[in-house]
Amino acid sequence: MERLKESWLTDGLIDFEYKKYLLLAYLQHASEAFRRVELYPMLADLVMHYRNLTAIRENRDSLADRFPQQLSLDDMHDLKLRYHRVVEDDTLMQHLNSIIDFSIPRMKSSLDEGSGQYEYVESNCAITPVGLTSLYAREGYLFIAQPPEKETEVYRYQVTIFDSSTEVLRSIRTEYLLKAERTISNTYEQLKRRLIREYTDLPNPAVYLVISRQKFPLANTLMPVAKRLLVKELGPKIPDALK
Repeated sequence: MERLKESWLTDGLIDFEYKKYLLLAYLQHASEAFRRVELYPMLADLVMHYRNLTAIRENRDSLADRFPQQLSLDDMHDLKLRYHRVVEDDTLMQHLNSIIDFSIPRMKSSLDEGSGQYEYVESNCAITPVGLTSLYAREGYLFIAQPPEKETEVYRYQVTIFDSSTEVLRSIRTEYLLKAERTISNTYEQLKRRLIREYTDLPNPAVYLVISRQKFPLANTLMPVAKRLLVKELGPKIPDALK
């Protein structure tokens, strides 16, 4: 099983053995992906499921709200309508609690495995500006290179900023442009000048290079890590760019 539905806990048959089977199949697939150093989308998926489960455990009463309610006339004397939760079945709740308690430590172990692989990949990567740093950092170009290829993957990036209730959040969108061969006569600085000539809407672009010391899967691993590195690198520069 490659993915778990977000509502896997309360969907379908509420049976400990069945949910255990679903979870273990999912975690086995996650472990196989991490052994191949393929981090995404599995790592983000695991984070989502783990946060959901821990939130439910911390406030188990909220679990009842996932189930339908039936309206009943409970007190004819006071003519008060009350809701009876279908989930009042003690046996059903015992099954759900058992599934939650079984799932959280195993999901945490798998998440730790994926996080360890992420840290390993990130430790093998370095990010550096190409040429002079532009004052406008909200848009620009991202170069990605890794051995043993002699090519550089070139992307255009754009950072979007939006406010949440507690913090300022940044998201980054990338667009693949081209693959350029690296030679003595075709340096990163020359590649930057080529982009300036071809894309005149960015006359003085910010350009960053992410180099990996090892070869990793580009789409599932290196690209997401490179984007996270770029967001961290741009963090102090983005507010000035928006003034």
